[in-house]
Parts: sequence; C-alpha cells; structure tokens
Amino acid sequence: MASIPYFASRATGARRTDATRADGARLLAFGSLAIPIAGAGLPLMLFVPQLYATHYGLSLAAIGLVFFIGRFWDVASDPIVGALSDRTHSRFGRRRPWIAAGGMLFGLGSALLFFPPGTVSPLYLGAVLFLFYSGWTMIEIPFSAWAGELSGDYHERTRIVTYQATMRSLGLLLVLILPTLLEQVRPADIALKLHVVGGFILATLLPALALTLFAFPEQPAPQKHLPRPRFWQTATLIFRDRLLLRVLASDAAVTAGQSIRAGLIVFFAVNYMGLPAWASGLYLLQFVFGVFAGPIWLAIGKRHGKRRTAIAGELTQAAINIALLAVFPGMLWLLIALAAAQGLTQGSGNLMLRAMVADVADAHELETGHNRTGLFFSVFSLASKTGPALGIGIALPLVAWFGFAPKGHSSPAALEGLKYVFALGPALAHVVAAALIWRFPLDEAAHRDIRRALDARSTR
Repeated sequence: MASIPYFASRATGARRTDATRADGARLLAFGSLAIPIAGAGLPLMLFVPQLYATHYGLSLAAIGLVFFIGRFWDVASDPIVGALSDRTHSRFGRRRPWIAAGGMLFGLGSALLFFPPGTVSPLYLGAVLFLFYSGWTMIEIPFSAWAGELSGDYHERTRIVTYQATMRSLGLLLVLILPTLLEQVRPADIALKLHVVGGFILATLLPALALTLFAFPEQPAPQKHLPRPRFWQTATLIFRDRLLLRVLASDAAVTAGQSIRAGLIVFFAVNYMGLPAWASGLYLLQFVFGVFAGPIWLAIGKRHGKRRTAIAGELTQAAINIALLAVFPGMLWLLIALAAAQGLTQGSGNLMLRAMVADVADAHELETGHNRTGLFFSVFSLASKTGPALGIGIALPLVAWFGFAPKGHSSPAALEGLKYVFALGPALAHVVAAALIWRFPLDEAAHRDIRRALDARSTR
C-alpha cells in the first residue's frame, strides 16, 4: 500500500470518541461458536489418525495423503470463502448465511468423522474431511469478519475479539480435559475418546450456532456502484498492502513460536526432565491459565493500544521461554511456574493482531472503496496456518541434527540441544513478531481519522 496521508493527521490531543459497548452477555453468546470450532482441531490431529489406523486398518501413508489433501483444500478455500462472503448481498446479511450453511456442513462432517461406520476406506475419510474442512472454513472466516464489523471503535473491537479468544481457549481446555479424565478409567480405548470428543462438539455446536446467529443483527451490505476488480487484481492489491503484510508476518512468527513449544514440550518433559507423568499435565496447565489470559491483555490493550500491547506480550513470552534455560532435571517447581506464566501470556499477540486486521481493512476500504474484511481475515487465517508448519518444519529437523532420538538413548549434548531449541526457538520467533510491528503506524488516533472519513463518505 502506498503512503497514506491520513496517518499524518494524528489529531493529537483530540478527545477519544465514546464507544457503543455491546452487552457482555450478548458477546458471550456471539463468541460461543468458537467453543466447538476450536475444540474440533486438537482431537482431529491427536485421535483421528490413530483410530483410523489401529481400529480400521488404514495405512499411515493413506491417512497422511488424505490429511495432506484435506489440509490443502482447507487452505485453498479460505480466500474463496472470504471473497465470496464479502460480495454476498442478502436480507440476512453477508456473514450470517455462510455461518448457517457452514454449521450444517461442519456438523455433518463431524458426525461422520467422529462416529464412523463399521468399515471405512481412504475415500470415506477423504470425503468426510472435505465436508468437515468446508464447513469449518464457511464458519470461521465469516465469523471472524463479522466480529470485526460489529463495531468500528478501536478498543471495542479488541473487546469483541477477546470474548472470541476466551471461548476458543475454553473449547481447547475442555477437549483436553475430557480425554485426560477418560485415560484414568479406560486409557487404551481410543474409540471412546473419539466418540466423547465428537459428542462434545455436536452437543455444543447447535446451541452455539443459534446463539451466534441471533446475538446481533447484521445489516445487509450497502449497494456500491464500483467496478469489481478481477481475482488477480484483488490478489495484487492484497499483497501490496504493507500494513496487512506486516500483521500477517507477525502472526506467522507468533504461531511458529507457539508450534515449536507445543511440538517439543512432551519431548522436553519426558526425555530431558525425566517426567513422563507430567507430559500432558504441563500442556493442560498452560491452557487452564490461558483461559484467564484474554481479559488480562484486554485491560492492557485498552490502556496502551494494540501495537504496544502486542509487543509487550511477545517480549514477555520471549523472556519466559529464555527462562527455560535455567530449568534443569529435578526443578519441577520452576517448570510449573513457567508453564503457568506462559498460559497467562498465551495468545496475547494473536489477540491484538486479530483485532488489528479489521482496522487494516478499514484503511484498505478508505483507499480503494471496497470492503474486503472477509478476504483480509481469510488471508490472516492462511498466515496462522503457515506459522505452525514453519515452526515444526524447522524445530524437529534441528533437534534431530543435534542428535536427539525420541526413542532410545540420547547423549547429554543432544538433550542440551533439545533444551536450547525448546527455549530459544520460540523466544526468537516472539522477538521477530514484536519487531515486525514495532513501528506499526495504525494506532487509535489514525484509526479514528479513518473511521471519520469512511462515515463521511457513507453519508454522501
């Protein structure tokens, strides 16, 4: 994006405009759809491949290929749904029809995936994953875009996203707790774990879908008589938007750091610390404290703004990860304390960056005349999916290069290499994420000017 003149008109000393605060109960209802959506992702990776391989006899190669194709479709469909939802015109709004249709597909896909028939084939798994991922995308992208459009106020947007993030953390926590409890009774019954998690997703999906769809009215998009650019013209505009690219790159770095920690935490607990009984507990502990992270960082964000808060959160996470270098076998208390601290900072950067996307979409609309909020959130989703691939793709080969072997004997030097990658890999990623938005120009004053210009344009 070219230099935008309204960033210079900061209106320093101007009074902050009062925001229309949405009722907290309504925001809880609106954000409740994040519970089944977030809760579905973890068991999809943890239990589905294991069950379909051991119980139904599918080869690991076939499962891997099907998941690869399914994930590719998931990534490819994000911008398609984002662009189409931006262009939807109906008396029900732009986002609501997509979420309703996506909810039906997601529910059907979840039922077939988590409650498979007596015999399955790779074709069955592929067809089910197609339904599952299609429904997921049709919910997730319009859901995020609608949240960004509920309010034009700088801080109120952060508050709305915080409610969504808290519901996501709650969904992840619940799907971690349920299998953990089942392990105490029937540890080897993978099918039961899959059925219980699937039942949880289906039981929460229908009421959450109704609550989200009717929590707030959605006005139909205004009819604009502007030339509609072709797909490649739109793609060029997106990837020339320097504000968006900085947010995307920062979020990719954030999620890369998170994926390194998630991918190595079990190895660190079992192989370095010698604490196999704590392998799942540490991860669960982090999510328990993560439920409280959203309100904490919302309060900080209201006081200091999104950019400063995101930077503070990322640097705090970097410091916590660096502190892991002081952890040695036998120091369980310090490891627990750092896991709890990690939970309290969890998602701080993701939260602020997600709230920034709607602000950047406003700047884009002012410059181009087109509202592409859905498309912007779809591209943001792509960055969030790229980060974990980068993190795991770098971390696992690196610890293997140090000589670490998950099974069998690893030398003291290899274990030290594991520790350094586990500590410094996420720390470096979080520092990079902070550096990318260090001088991000779209603050509260600049966004206020943008909203005023957009409001003035809409009344012409």
